[in-house]
Amino acid sequence: MRDSNTWIYIVGGIVLLHFVVGFIYLIRKMQPRKGDEQEEDSDKESD
Repeated sequence: MRDSNTWIYIVGGIVLLHFVVGFIYLIRKMQPRKGDEQEEDSDKESD
């Protein structure tokens, strides 16, 4: 049971990595894409 700290570090690292990847995904998801901006501009011009 002396290596129990190793398991805590492994699990904690996985949880921390999961949060970092989740935040990166959310930031990328919320940023507008260049293709989306061009489509919105063409829709406005056609009205």
